[in-house]
Amino acid sequence: MKGNYFLGAEHTPKFELREMNFDMLGPHQVKVKNMACGVCGTDVHIYHGEKGSAAVTPPVVLGHEYAGIVVEVGEAVTNVKVGDHVTMDPNMYCGICRPCRMGRKQNCEHLYALGVNTNGGFAEYSVCPDTQCYLLDPSLSFDVGAMTEPLACAIHGVDKVGVRSGDVVLVIGGGAIGLMMVQLAKLAGAAKVVLSEPIAVRREIGLSVGADFAIDPTSSDLNQEFQTFTGLDGADVVIECVGRPIAAKQAIAAAGLTGKVLLFSVPSPDATIELPLFDVYKKELTIVGSMINPDTHERAVALLNSGRMQMEPLITHRFPLAQLEDAIRCQMGTESVKVIVRPQE
Repeated sequence: MKGNYFLGAEHTPKFELREMNFDMLGPHQVKVKNMACGVCGTDVHIYHGEKGSAAVTPPVVLGHEYAGIVVEVGEAVTNVKVGDHVTMDPNMYCGICRPCRMGRKQNCEHLYALGVNTNGGFAEYSVCPDTQCYLLDPSLSFDVGAMTEPLACAIHGVDKVGVRSGDVVLVIGGGAIGLMMVQLAKLAGAAKVVLSEPIAVRREIGLSVGADFAIDPTSSDLNQEFQTFTGLDGADVVIECVGRPIAAKQAIAAAGLTGKVLLFSVPSPDATIELPLFDVYKKELTIVGSMINPDTHERAVALLNSGRMQMEPLITHRFPLAQLEDAIRCQMGTESVKVIVRPQE
C-alpha cells in the first residue's frame, strides 16, 4: 500500500512514494481504496509553500478531492459498508470554538482536513472518520465522484452570492470551478450566463456545458462585449474564479447597479487590489468571499448522483500515482482544466 508523500516545498523532489502502514481501525473509522483524486488549486498553493486551508506539516499525503471504495469499517460504523462507493468531505471542525458555535464552522479555529493536515487521497488507501463518508451512486465514475468536494465549495459560493431566477451572471475564469459555476448559475435560474476566459478550449467547454456567450478578455473589451451581448451596463452577479488581482478588478468593474460580486478563488496571501470606492458607493455593490464547503457536501453528492451536472467534459488529464508531481505541474498549465490522479494505476 503506497502513498505519495509531500516532503515540503523546499525539497527536491517534493514528493516521495512510500509504503504505508495502517493501524487497526477505530470504532468510527473507515478504510477506503482510493480510486480517483483531483488536483486542486490548494494543492498548487501548498506545492509552492503557500498556505492551505489549514497548516501543512510534511511529510503528509495530500489530496482532499477524492473518491473510492470502502474496504473495511470500524465496529460502530453504520452509514457505510464494505463495497460502497464513497466520496469524502475532507473538512472537519471542532464544534466548540466561537466560529463553530456562531454557525460559521468554515472559519473553525481548529479546522482539520484530510489531504491537508492528515493523509488523504494521493495514496492507494486512506483512513477517515465515518462522518466524512458520503455514498455515491455506483453508476457514477470515480473521476466524477472525486469532484464532489470542489462542487460543494462552488455550491457554498453560489449560496453566499445569492443567484436569483432571471439574473444575468458573468463568470470570470473558465477553469474547473468556473465551469461548475456556469452550470450552477443556470440551475439557480439565471436568465443568461456569460463566461470570460482567455483560453479557447475552456471557452468551448463553457459553451458546451451551458454558457450563453463566451468572451476572450485578452482580445476584446470585456465590459463592451458583455454589454453588446446582454444589452446591460453590468452584470447582476459576477463570480470571479481566477484568484488573481486583475480578475478581481475586472469583477468589480463588470458589476451593474446593485450588483453582487463573489470573489471565490483562493488568492496568494499577499494579493491586494485598489478598490474603486465611489463605484462601490454609487452602484451599491455587494462584495462577498466564500471559503470551503460547510454543509454543502451532501447537496453536491445529490447533484452528481442526479446527473444534472456535466463533469466529464471538465476532466482533461489523468495521471498515475507515481506521476503526482507531473499532475500538479499539469494543473498549473493552460492546457488543462481538471487533472485527476488515479492511485490504483
